[in-house]
Amino acid sequence: MGATNEKEMTLEGGFMMPHANSFGHTFRNYDAESERQEGVENFYRRNHIYQTVDFVRKMREEYGKLKRVEMSIWECCELLNEVVDESDPDLDEPQIEHLLQTAEAIRKDYPNEDWLHLAGLIHDLGKVLLLPIFGGLPQWAVVGDTYPVGCRFDESIVHHKYFMENSDYNNPAYNTKYGIYSEKCGLNNVLMSWGHDDYMYLVAKENKTTLPSAALFIIRYHSFYALHREGAYEHLMNDEDVENLKWLNIFNKYDLYSKSKVRVDVEKVKPYYLSLIEKYFPAKLKW
Repeated sequence: MGATNEKEMTLEGGFMMPHANSFGHTFRNYDAESERQEGVENFYRRNHIYQTVDFVRKMREEYGKLKRVEMSIWECCELLNEVVDESDPDLDEPQIEHLLQTAEAIRKDYPNEDWLHLAGLIHDLGKVLLLPIFGGLPQWAVVGDTYPVGCRFDESIVHHKYFMENSDYNNPAYNTKYGIYSEKCGLNNVLMSWGHDDYMYLVAKENKTTLPSAALFIIRYHSFYALHREGAYEHLMNDEDVENLKWLNIFNKYDLYSKSKVRVDVEKVKPYYLSLIEKYFPAKLKW
């Protein structure tokens, strides 16, 4: 699993990035006048106000017990048909379509990295937190960009202005560059805002997946756009984070730009993904 450079991301005959999202706008345009724009901004206001150190610790403790339900990875994928992400300005399709678009785009360009295909399939499974059997959490506690809590909120975070209403914003223990952390402490020691990324990471780790650390890094930090798009918070990364970030940067192209109206034949590709799930996960997982 050697690191791959940027030039290898556009293989001949491979995945081509579309120019527009499902609404005809450029991707991740949070100012575009679309039917979703106002709702997305309202989402981020709530997200930035309520994601505090205390809230994150409470959620990690509660959901880390994995006592809600037992089911297979594929059963969970099918549950995502009931979920639409209100924070996403690019997509209003059921989430399982996005999972398969992402995985199939990766598979086309990286046919030999089957762990990366599976990471594409499962990276958003934590969004089942929105469903009643998983606690029915509000959207602001499940989706959207993620970021560290316990240190200063970087200005590159989308709709940063709303952090001023967060109770941690003026807390001297939390509002400095390092806050409760130290230089190169490693992202594994950093509390991230609670959501589907961290939840799916906990599920995979506690159910003893055999996926490599790069896959777990992708699952846990794929919504951490302040890091992998803006270069913020690099002072908290250790050497393993630096290596894994190379794979996340590759993955991000497929996660973001595969959101289109191109449909995937679920039944046709299902046997392949079931074989990957069997390879890397137990038949039933605790969620």
